[in-house]
Amino acid sequence: MSTDRVNPPRLSPPAGFAHAVVASGSRLVFLAGQTALDADGTVVGATLPEQFERALANLLAALAAAGGTPADLARVTVYATDVAAYRAHARELGRRWRKLAGRDYPAMAVVQVVRLWDEEALVELDGFAVLP
Repeated sequence: MSTDRVNPPRLSPPAGFAHAVVASGSRLVFLAGQTALDADGTVVGATLPEQFERALANLLAALAAAGGTPADLARVTVYATDVAAYRAHARELGRRWRKLAGRDYPAMAVVQVVRLWDEEALVELDGFAVLP
């Protein structure tokens, strides 16, 4: 697979995302929403950064099981119950993203939601990847 991040100079400089990702490959992997659930189905982590890291790890585990890597991610949507808290923790969330997924960011969006399936969940990530 090849990916090309496109960040037009007439748009504001991206921080922690790409404005567009052109991906070519032969397999699409659609990743279900992942929260901070452990293997027993319990939400772990009391803080947004802790839950974000676990949700991202779960998303990447599903991707790896499908044969992909973080570099294959083309799109990720983050659903947060509190966007103001997400913004307040943006630097920490970015550090945790880079630790697990590297610096080749996919196209991303953050959307505030009233609540998630598991009431204790503060954040959920879904997305898709393009594999060779």
